[in-house]
Amino acid sequence: MEFYINLQLFAEEKTDKATPKKKKDVREKGHVAQSKEINSALVLIGCFSVLYLFSAFIFGEMRDSARYVFTLKVSDEMFSVEGVKLIFLRGATTFLKTVAPIAGTALGIGLLASYAQVGFLFTTKTLQPKLDKLNPVEGFKRIFSRKSLFQLVKSLIKVAVVSLLTYRYLVSKYNEIPRLLDMETEEITRFIGGTTVNVGLRAGFILLALAILDYFYQRYEFSRSIMMTKQELKEEYKQVEGNPQIKSKIKERQRQMSMRRMMSEVPKADVVITNPTHLAVALKYDPDVAQAPYVLAKGKDLIAQRIKEIAVDNNIQVVENVILARSLYQNTDIGEVIPSDLYQAVAEVLAFVYSLNKN
Repeated sequence: MEFYINLQLFAEEKTDKATPKKKKDVREKGHVAQSKEINSALVLIGCFSVLYLFSAFIFGEMRDSARYVFTLKVSDEMFSVEGVKLIFLRGATTFLKTVAPIAGTALGIGLLASYAQVGFLFTTKTLQPKLDKLNPVEGFKRIFSRKSLFQLVKSLIKVAVVSLLTYRYLVSKYNEIPRLLDMETEEITRFIGGTTVNVGLRAGFILLALAILDYFYQRYEFSRSIMMTKQELKEEYKQVEGNPQIKSKIKERQRQMSMRRMMSEVPKADVVITNPTHLAVALKYDPDVAQAPYVLAKGKDLIAQRIKEIAVDNNIQVVENVILARSLYQNTDIGEVIPSDLYQAVAEVLAFVYSLNKN
């Protein structure tokens, strides 16, 4: 009997929200939550608004340019290099004047819409070639993925809604179409232009409403796509905080270095006070350094034993005082001056040590 096990069942699921570091990393790669539909809708609304506001100017420039061309007299000069250059410059100037407001608006709104969604972001990583995109199997999967299906449904809904509302608007203008036969060319142009702008603005606002919904969906999909597994969280913690084993070794090395520095200070002490077996505190009194005696080294058990050995080797007096040793060990740190309530007791010990050293 053969058993088949689906290894996907054992795959760790992404259950945790992305950390700030993960969000920063994917942002640097150019992956952000953004709806391109908002850019398209705002650009459409902006362009048709500018077309409406500058319609008189645009129509006037086009009319003057056409009038200039049609009123030219046919002559040899017209077909000369200078004549052709003059006609070309006039046409290019008219084109730039009529297109510049619309093109500038499209560029500005596109940049502002992108900045409003994702802020300032510049990266070249999205331009780097990816070999997996050339894989036909992966490409086939992308075509029939859930994301592609959603994009298809979204596009069909947009086309259907915009087409329906545009059709209804044009139907409302149906009775005005026969009157075009009695209108002048300028009136016909104004009617067609106004109808076109109205259709464009209506379509733009409809697309904007759909784009806002798409924006929230894109944010949801983006947040879901960058979720992390427990293992990824652990790996990131190791990267940020460092490997615990390495950190423990570093701390151990730091403790050893600190211990060596402390032990090197013991020969400079005036006295070592013990309790006598578990604690040892090395004191130094130097008026040029501090107004009261201060601690050079302290320790307990094996460290205390080592401090006493160094003291003996360097002819430093070791004084047994259980209460004073315990108070100094508990209430002072290395390099600190002793507490004021211990002045008297320490002074008596130092006086005793100094008297021994004189003898």
